[in-house]
Amino acid sequence: MIPLGIAALAIVTFAPALSAGFVTWDDDINFLTNDAYRGLGAQQLHWMWTTFLMGHYTPLTWMTLGLDYSLWGMDARGYHATNVLIHAASAALLYFLARRLLTLALPEQSRRQPRATTLAAAFAALVFATHPLRVESVAWITERRDVLSCFLYLLTVMLYLRSLDEASTRRRWYWASVVTCACALLSKATAMSLPVALLLLDVYPLRRVGPGRREFRRVALELTPFVALAVTAAVVSVTALHANYQLNLPGKVAVSAYGFAFYLWKTIAPVHLSPLYPLPEHIDPAAPRFIAAYVVTALYIAVAWKARRRWPGVATGMVAFFVIMLPMLGAVQNGNVLAADRYTYHASTGLSIVLGGILLAWEQSSFLVRSAVAGLIITALATLSWNQTGVWHDSRKFWTYTVAMTDSSSTAHAALGRALYADGQLAASVPHFERASHIDTLYPDGYNNAGIALAQLGRWPEAIADYEKALAIHPGFSDAESNLAVALAAVGQLDAALDHYAKAVSTDSTNADAQTNWGNALVRLNRLDDAVPHYRAALRIQPRNADANLNLGVALAKQGRMHDAIDAFHRALEIKPDLPDARRFLDRAESIEKQRGRSP
Repeated sequence: MIPLGIAALAIVTFAPALSAGFVTWDDDINFLTNDAYRGLGAQQLHWMWTTFLMGHYTPLTWMTLGLDYSLWGMDARGYHATNVLIHAASAALLYFLARRLLTLALPEQSRRQPRATTLAAAFAALVFATHPLRVESVAWITERRDVLSCFLYLLTVMLYLRSLDEASTRRRWYWASVVTCACALLSKATAMSLPVALLLLDVYPLRRVGPGRREFRRVALELTPFVALAVTAAVVSVTALHANYQLNLPGKVAVSAYGFAFYLWKTIAPVHLSPLYPLPEHIDPAAPRFIAAYVVTALYIAVAWKARRRWPGVATGMVAFFVIMLPMLGAVQNGNVLAADRYTYHASTGLSIVLGGILLAWEQSSFLVRSAVAGLIITALATLSWNQTGVWHDSRKFWTYTVAMTDSSSTAHAALGRALYADGQLAASVPHFERASHIDTLYPDGYNNAGIALAQLGRWPEAIADYEKALAIHPGFSDAESNLAVALAAVGQLDAALDHYAKAVSTDSTNADAQTNWGNALVRLNRLDDAVPHYRAALRIQPRNADANLNLGVALAKQGRMHDAIDAFHRALEIKPDLPDARRFLDRAESIEKQRGRSP
């Protein structure tokens, strides 16, 4: 019943996720615009096992997402439910693992205090399950890879321990653990720390390796398949990542130390969490915050070393936290983030068990006092996690919170601008688009998007100013050239607009919108013979462009070519039946054609 209670509390803690949707932070790329994962047919499976989408090789994770699609379609609530259930299963599994390890590490206390051992194991599982640092992994559908790989990670450890219990079934459980290790790595390469974690357990509390022990060769042979799998996963992961930009060595050391100190602090005080901690534009390894991080990391290592004899369990847990975290600390830079809450997901299991051990060893206090303390801590953590999970409800709420926490992030402001724009709040989106380009002086899209919103509001002079700012950053920005031309045409500067349409097409010959709008400007100048080739050029690029077909029809009709115009209008309506004015134009053209005595 206790594991079920732990799982139930984990589900309750993350209940707000069960009504959430997809968010426009990778979910849009992975799911909303990606048809390839939808289902478990041969085509989808081939894609899942060959794709490196967004720098990850996670075929097993994709299979679970394909199953989600088969069950729920594009209802995000089903995907969230799967994440929460896997996380709850991991919490229940951690209870059994913590109980096993605490019994091995503290045999006397466990024998004298069976209820306290149960409490300590449950406390360890619930610290992991309800901690606010778990929110990002559980409430973000994209991070299915975290929750799935961690569940398989814990299962691998349990099976490995089970293989040491009985000689008669040892091989069966051992090879089962190798298989689950492979599955964990195919879910996310973070599980590459498994061989080291197993070795740490062989040192303590299993005591199979160490001074005076003779099992080192046997342990080394047992761990060889795990090492081979981990190395392979590491190579594949680096290949998939395609990480072009990398910090220099001092920068990597600074960021890694800062990340470790940051995660340690947020584990202790999980407040003011943000989905995004941007990497500074310039890393100064001698900056005060990095020096403080070196000191914290050095002290942590010193404490772990000092504790190795008197409190070997504490030392083992501390080393496990560091080792499991190591692949996430910036040895290979992945994006422009300084840290991420999700990077603590796997590593937190070790510290959670250490906290359970401390609770068990706290024999000076009664069971009632220990229960009360544990209950208060879990209640506080679960409350914080419940509130944090609500942040992930939808894109607008998510990015509004992120901007409030991280005002210096160009990414966050641009994304909030897009979310507001999608909700129809055009005026509110403009400052965020402009702020994004102000923060990142090499990001022209912010000004371009601000111009688009302003243009839809009819604020043409402001739109023109923002398009010009975008072009000052990126002179060859075809979309900004085309948008600027539209704005100039709207205020009557048609000749200037034609120049910018020409520039837009010269920098991007596939810009169908620019060709269409160029044709529109020529029609306004009554240069119909010049306009028609631009519409046809747009249709060569995008044959199913309804607007280009409609406007071609208008130009042809004005030339008196009603039969060709009718064909263009029909194509436009076939592509987009609700296209404004298309039906009216078609009816008028057909009426004129009939008056001429010709059949349409």
